[in-house]
Amino acid sequence: MANNCPTAFDENLISGYLDGELTQAAEQKVRIHLEDCVQCRTLLEDLRTIREAAMSTEFSKPDDTQWDERPRGGASLVARGAGWILAAVWAVVVGAYALWEFITMPASPIERLLVVGGLTALALLFASVLLDRIRTARTDPYREVEK
Repeated sequence: MANNCPTAFDENLISGYLDGELTQAAEQKVRIHLEDCVQCRTLLEDLRTIREAAMSTEFSKPDDTQWDERPRGGASLVARGAGWILAAVWAVVVGAYALWEFITMPASPIERLLVVGGLTALALLFASVLLDRIRTARTDPYREVEK
């Protein structure tokens, strides 16, 4: 929808006019311009058509079973729980092994500083995100909304 207005009238004013967002003076300016400019009147009608199509569009709502993210069956629930437990145990074992290797390996102070500094930075970023999520979870007005 290129605005081919010979006076290069601002298309945003026409959109604001359609939405009823303009001041009285700006609205009057647009009305006067629309009386003289065929291209801008065409643009206004195109915008009205698009707006009406968007407002009258209906979307089909999925049924309630598609909103629920919990496992559907007992076996799936057990498998998911066991998977999370196994992943957590694996992460603890790998972390402990990595810590043991880091402590016992011969490394210069610079290498140790780089590793500890990087891990500290990641831990601080994780902690900041976690704190924000916890604060948001407590005050989120939509936490009870399911769909």
